[in-house]
Amino acid sequence: MTDVQPDPRDPRPLIGEPLALDLLNTRWSGTPVNDLLTDVGGYAVWLSSAGLGGRCTADEAGLAAIRQTREAILAAAQDAREHRELGSAARDGLDAVLAHGRIRRTAAPGGAEDLVEADRPEWLAPWLAADGFLGLLGQGAHRVRQCAHEACILHFFDASQNGRRRWCRMAVCGNRAKAARHYVKARG
Repeated sequence: MTDVQPDPRDPRPLIGEPLALDLLNTRWSGTPVNDLLTDVGGYAVWLSSAGLGGRCTADEAGLAAIRQTREAILAAAQDAREHRELGSAARDGLDAVLAHGRIRRTAAPGGAEDLVEADRPEWLAPWLAADGFLGLLGQGAHRVRQCAHEACILHFFDASQNGRRRWCRMAVCGNRAKAARHYVKARG
């Protein structure tokens, strides 16, 4: 979670998850599925909500790179969920994004400073998202979750103490599931 204020134009139902999962959440349930990254304007909104608007420019090259990254992170999240580790295809997808950047350590007045460098400007946000996803996996692949509601495709990082969070938002998906169970039980 970040202290960044979401862009008021951002229509997504769940905003503010760690960067990699926030990127996955640029698609959300609907008929057809809603997708914020259909054009450069939507990419600009996502960059703004993610706190990257001042560091990254929304353009066609960046949009293509971020879509590639979203697919790589989605494949890796599915692998992590199903197998608790990344298969070679998921690793290759993430590595293809990570190949576009690096962390360079420099000496700063207070000690070491890590600077993220991308080989081209359009790869900075994708690289940050892919790197962030690896950081989440390092905290526990089992905590990278998709909402348990059958109609929801949103992702979240389960930071609960007991690691048993099931819903993207209890007030929406959790209550829907409870209401459905109650309805079935009441009908007998």
